[in-house]
Amino acid sequence: MSRTKLRFLTVTRFLSVLLLVGFVATLTQAQPLGLAKSEKSKIVHFHLSGAVGETPRDDPFGFSGGKVTSMKELLTRLAKARKDESVKAVAITTGGMGLGLGQLEELHQELMRFRAVNKRVFAHVSSLTTGSYALLSAASDLSVVPTSDVWVMGLYTEGVHIKGLLDMIGVEADILHQGAYKSAGEVVTHKEPSKEAAANMNWLLDGLFDGIVEMIAEGRGVSKTKVKEMIDNGPYTADTAKAAGLVDSIQYRSEFMAELKSIFGKQVVIDERYGDKEGLDIDMSNPFAFFSVFSEMFGGKKKSKKDAVGIVYVEGGIQTGYSEPNPFGGSGGAFSGDIRRALDKAADDSKIKAVVLRVDSPGGSALASEIILEAVKRLKAKKPLVVSMGNVAASGGYYVACASDTIFADKNTITASIGVVGGKMITTGMWDKIGVNWVPYQRGGNADLMNTSRKFDSNQRKKIDDWMGEIYGVFKGHVVAGRGSKLTKPIDELAGGRVFTGTQALELGLVDKMGGLTDAVEFAAREAKLGDYDVRVVPEPKNFMDIIFQEMQGKGEKPTDLAFKASIAALGSRSNTSVFETILPMLNKLDPMRVQAVMGALKRLELIHKEGVITMMPMDFVIR
Repeated sequence: MSRTKLRFLTVTRFLSVLLLVGFVATLTQAQPLGLAKSEKSKIVHFHLSGAVGETPRDDPFGFSGGKVTSMKELLTRLAKARKDESVKAVAITTGGMGLGLGQLEELHQELMRFRAVNKRVFAHVSSLTTGSYALLSAASDLSVVPTSDVWVMGLYTEGVHIKGLLDMIGVEADILHQGAYKSAGEVVTHKEPSKEAAANMNWLLDGLFDGIVEMIAEGRGVSKTKVKEMIDNGPYTADTAKAAGLVDSIQYRSEFMAELKSIFGKQVVIDERYGDKEGLDIDMSNPFAFFSVFSEMFGGKKKSKKDAVGIVYVEGGIQTGYSEPNPFGGSGGAFSGDIRRALDKAADDSKIKAVVLRVDSPGGSALASEIILEAVKRLKAKKPLVVSMGNVAASGGYYVACASDTIFADKNTITASIGVVGGKMITTGMWDKIGVNWVPYQRGGNADLMNTSRKFDSNQRKKIDDWMGEIYGVFKGHVVAGRGSKLTKPIDELAGGRVFTGTQALELGLVDKMGGLTDAVEFAAREAKLGDYDVRVVPEPKNFMDIIFQEMQGKGEKPTDLAFKASIAALGSRSNTSVFETILPMLNKLDPMRVQAVMGALKRLELIHKEGVITMMPMDFVIR
């Protein structure tokens, strides 16, 4: 038997065992067949924990361990509970869920909608930060554990500059930018921000803080002045937080659950898995039941015949090309090839009557942004296109959005940053430190334009600056063409790298409406004159088996390659491990937020080196 065939059989056996384990796990989680759904009153319990992403994943075997949730899934389940007459209240507990400020706002508003239909929202937590408090201020009843830490103290942010680090290792940055406020390059060229960069950061933080204050004031029914006073007096213990009116009661988890029973009666059902996928329909008397269910799980999903609103995601750094299939979900960025293909598919699908482009991206490649924008325009010519901005839709993230007729943003969305930055890194000093000498040979006056041995000469600097100026002009032109008379100021007073919150962008005409993903979908449906409709993600999320079967049919990578990638993913994907995590594990444990910001700055260097010119957020910063 050949080695290739042996490896294939080994992988096949491995996958078979993996499938069986996953199938059994699914069976143990499923509801038994034949049990009628309870008609009793329900309290829906949501435990918010793990990471919240934008793009949905199909994870029937639970490989993520429930640690990755999509924003769409959360909003859909909450909306379903709100409209369900058997649901009398919702109970929220938390376990360290990672949410951006835009996501916090959208969940806050969904909880406020519960209260608007006279359903109570109960929240019980062991600790609170400013962000989690802003979210849970939407609760009608908020309780904390005795001795809880209530760290409601406002927003603290730090911008990272790594010029000193580059000096230490002998690397110098040669960076140009278009727009005085387009300060992305300052991360590597300055140890302190310029006055424009500092002003940019301050007005952005003003807007974010105002959004947080407004959420808390709305949720707790107090004035903004009172909220600011409460924030300035933080932090609090559980007792002082209750005395100050930040929380309503102090109790242990068991007391919290008992109180729910006492309010709604002992017969009330507390549903821990509301909105999860239904259990498998298995006739255990049939010896072939296993195989019929197996076929149903992996034989392809039945497509609805309803008209639909499609959702296409632009999540993460914008890059050229295509992502690689990952059986465990996630693609590591927003790839222009994937997004263009998704937009074209949505445009050509006769059942999709309108599309929402959900953007949560700090930008990236200018070329990739242009490719995506062109696909956006082609789709817009065929059917309604609405943009929904999440936590961030800045620079390239705004570039791909600006042609839409209607743009929704959250009040705390970070957006705009209209400008470009480019350059290269000079590594001669680093090589000198380790005794490596490079001898150049050249034909052509500017053949060494992007070499890393020396800075641009004056002629080359002008060529790069002219090139960037042309890209910057195209960017501004797209914004003017897309937004037109909606802009309340000349484009040069809005561009230059200036960054705004969603609220500020609305005043300037850069966006049209305040609202989240749910609002954007409902608006798109109205624009398409839809009544009863589905919401479809384009492309449809693939699960582990979809990808494996596709590859086995010769439509993708080899099974051996996928098995290798699967094992790497299961071990934590060391390919994504940064230098700092490898060399300085202790620092990463002691101050992970700062390390992540430095990693972001280093990834930006990689993108500048790869692309030459990028449309990227002007700073990497930490918000506590």
